[in-house]
Amino acid sequence: MIQNHISTYFFSILFLFLAGPVLSQATAVKETSIQDSLADREKFGLRVGADISKLLRTAFQDDYSGFEILGDYRVYKNYYAAAELGNESIGYTEDNISLTSRGSYVKLGIDYNAYENWTGMENLIFVGARYGFSTFSQDVEEYQIYTTNPFFEPDVRSETIEYSGLTANWVELIAGIKVEVINNLFLSFNVQLKRRLFQTTPDNFDNLAIPGFNRTYDDSNIGVGYGYTISYLIPFYKK
Repeated sequence: MIQNHISTYFFSILFLFLAGPVLSQATAVKETSIQDSLADREKFGLRVGADISKLLRTAFQDDYSGFEILGDYRVYKNYYAAAELGNESIGYTEDNISLTSRGSYVKLGIDYNAYENWTGMENLIFVGARYGFSTFSQDVEEYQIYTTNPFFEPDVRSETIEYSGLTANWVELIAGIKVEVINNLFLSFNVQLKRRLFQTTPDNFDNLAIPGFNRTYDDSNIGVGYGYTISYLIPFYKK
């Protein structure tokens, strides 16, 4: 009987010795699986920021002032609803005219993130589209009367003529990158290709600069732009 008790005790110790590492490994695998599952959860929320390139132009460019606030909201895994709201004053000078265009604009659209992040990363390489609308005025500060007669001196007028209540709208394609430099803080660069759709123009004149659209060119509805932005992500939840 004593021998049977010893055998039972011996086999119990042997079982615990052999099963212990297996149970520990199973627990470690389960904990790792839980940690990996938590790490795979991605942030969904509102990202808000500003275009610092416009602030730099305001500081260093005499004929420009402006600002732009922007935001995007992640609506699906790789899709973001996006918006920009801004105000600009753009100076334009050539040999026969000098003017300033002032106004506000809004752009609404969507971005698609084409970058597959590693676990825990939130960077973006994105493409998107926007619809833009601007209300503005143009102040013609100096202009030269056109003449083909070289006998007279150039007739340069310096009185200011204001054209107000002007509007323009356009569509644009945008592409860029967003990099998370520290937790939830992003730096971004983007380029924009724009096509003007409709506009209201002054009598016997044209819109030479449109806030939000930028410079215009003769016989072309195409415009370009760029931006350097800083933004902060306010995470609402993860999934």
